[in-house]
Amino acid sequence: MTAPSTAAVRPIPTIGLVGGIASGKSAVRSILADLGCITCDSDDLAHQALRDPAILGAIGARWGDRAVRGGAVDRGALAAIVFADPGERAHLEAIVHPWIHAQRRAMFSADPGAAPARVIDAPLLLEAGLHTECDSIWFIDAPTEARQTRAQASRGWTVAELARREAAQWPLDQKRALAHHVLRNDGDPQSLRSRVMAALADTLRTHAHAKGT
Repeated sequence: MTAPSTAAVRPIPTIGLVGGIASGKSAVRSILADLGCITCDSDDLAHQALRDPAILGAIGARWGDRAVRGGAVDRGALAAIVFADPGERAHLEAIVHPWIHAQRRAMFSADPGAAPARVIDAPLLLEAGLHTECDSIWFIDAPTEARQTRAQASRGWTVAELARREAAQWPLDQKRALAHHVLRNDGDPQSLRSRVMAALADTLRTHAHAKGT
């Protein structure tokens, strides 16, 4: 990927976070928020979307009581349906993604004030084409064993479940190859923060150069 032309340069850069599941993207997003960036957590927006009456109705119309129980989406049951069938997953994305995109654009359209950058943390950032809205892609790199341990501790996922979820995404090597920055997350919070600060400084320098300032 190349830097945007001067005519297309945004007032502040937009950073897209990619990486394997449980690699530490949320930790990087949190650090960037601490540094004053405007951050968008697409996972959180997806959870909010499932509570929207229109989306709840669309999910109920498609999957009935297999996915909607007690007036709410059963996220585990819905995940089992969509990750077992790419067609069903595409249908869910067609229901949910426009809502998420609208919320993110509303968030990013506000005056950024003194914020140095905007940040998109989305599991399917590349797959959904959101990299076209980004000036810099950061790949968060963590060992498979560490990611498996985190996924088990935070989400209760088995190794098989993690592999099943990742099979629905682009291969990690492909994501890494498209990144402007690769940030190693070895479990040391201070080292990760230092790497984030260095990557942010470089991103801001590159963006300023593209703007001709």
